[in-house]
Amino acid sequence: MIEKRTDLAIELRESYPEDNVEIEGVVLNEQIVQKGNIRISTVNIVNEYGSKWMKKPVGNYVTIEFTDKSTYMDDAETKEFENKVKEIICDILEDMIKNKQRKKDKETFMVTGLGNRFATPDAIGPVVMEKVTVNRHMVREFGEEMLHNNKIVCAITPGVMAQTGMDTYEVLDGLVENIKPDFILVVDALASRSISRLCRTIQITDTGISPGAGIGNNRHKINEETLGVPVIAIGVPTVVDAFVIVSECMEESLEKQGFSNEEIQIFLESIAGSSIKNLFVTPKDIDEQVRWIGGLVSGGINSFFKN
Repeated sequence: MIEKRTDLAIELRESYPEDNVEIEGVVLNEQIVQKGNIRISTVNIVNEYGSKWMKKPVGNYVTIEFTDKSTYMDDAETKEFENKVKEIICDILEDMIKNKQRKKDKETFMVTGLGNRFATPDAIGPVVMEKVTVNRHMVREFGEEMLHNNKIVCAITPGVMAQTGMDTYEVLDGLVENIKPDFILVVDALASRSISRLCRTIQITDTGISPGAGIGNNRHKINEETLGVPVIAIGVPTVVDAFVIVSECMEESLEKQGFSNEEIQIFLESIAGSSIKNLFVTPKDIDEQVRWIGGLVSGGINSFFKN
């Protein structure tokens, strides 16, 4: 079977033909909110068996999906919708942090925006970092009376290896050694199998992230095991592998013509090695969409830090 690239746990779960059949070690829960316009799906991988089938680490993967903002009739409805998404992000972060929290008077959070700000589909991390409110410098300068709660926040946009000559892991490992954060929040762009999910989906997981994995550039993993600090990863799909689009169109066409599943797979394997495997597709208005959804993510993060 040809593997169709995706970073979303919910798409991996959906890839099984028996939609209503439980996979051992994987628990799926779904919730509809905001008049049916927002769907929250939680995929819990609870053991190594589930991890093997899903090809993802044991942990919790929460996916927020919503419709295009153009479907809302006026600015008031749009504002209400955006505030609800930010609230959901905040609540999910609260739950994930709570599960890993240690009893301390104050905690330091390091927010990291991965990606290349000069390549728009990969710029979601840097875009979010521009709007994250930090206070660590104020606390160091004026003392803890500057804190409105127990959260000290700092942020970094480490760039990509082509810009810095350093693996993101190397940069973060050095920062962790000096700053000693209690938690790391990582924001990055992801790859999806579905065009409809581009810039309309946010995945939050407590398992960390593998930078570049979605487009085949595997780097050091950024997670609690490698950095020694709990890592919460927030990802937004901004690209679809062109081969996924082509293969799904071909599958549908060949099925209508009566070809067997085995024959279809043989055909897809024959074109899998072509130059199309290195081509990724992104929306034509990706600049606007990244700024918009980046604002939702940063708003949710800031709401969490204010609580």
